[in-house]
Amino acid sequence: MAEQTTPARLTVLAGPTAVGKGTVSADLRARYPNIWLSVSATTRAPRPGEVDGVHYLFLKPDEFAGMVAGGEFLEWAVVHGRNSYGTPRRPVEERLAAGAPALLEIDLQGARQVRQTMPEARFVFLAPPSWEELVRRLEGRGTEDAEERERRLVTAQVELAAAAEFDHTIVNDDVQRATDELVALMGCAPAPRERLAPTDPTSR
Repeated sequence: MAEQTTPARLTVLAGPTAVGKGTVSADLRARYPNIWLSVSATTRAPRPGEVDGVHYLFLKPDEFAGMVAGGEFLEWAVVHGRNSYGTPRRPVEERLAAGAPALLEIDLQGARQVRQTMPEARFVFLAPPSWEELVRRLEGRGTEDAEERERRLVTAQVELAAAAEFDHTIVNDDVQRATDELVALMGCAPAPRERLAPTDPTSR
């Protein structure tokens, strides 16, 4: 179990589509159970293996719109021109108030919104080893059709150019190494590298 060595601070993890944010998050959940990972809300349908309330809060569009109207999101955005995603505000604020380490895994638009509302947060960009590897991962994921993959690759080119906006960049060339680097930035003690977390389908 990770042990807190510095005061709690919100950490925001973002990066291009298919870079492996969900896989890193799954590894973090498995090996660092005391680090709280925010559960985003979304209007998209669950992918195979995703569990409501664990990977995402799956909402109907009218439910999501109601939360937006009520100011219940720390950040929210329409991603890839299709589905809405957002971070419920209250759980994050309660976790930080309790002094516990908290992580948001969100997209670039969301990270920019959080910078406006919580500029004291730590912003971490997860990058692929290469563009070719990013394309391979997206194609290998098999969760989007050809049209959606092309749309996401166009978005990814824009997202990669935003790395300079972040406080730190971690290259996801090895899931456990990337996770350990992220946790070190959060000020938590390293965990044993016992096993690789299974691939997680979660990703905006």
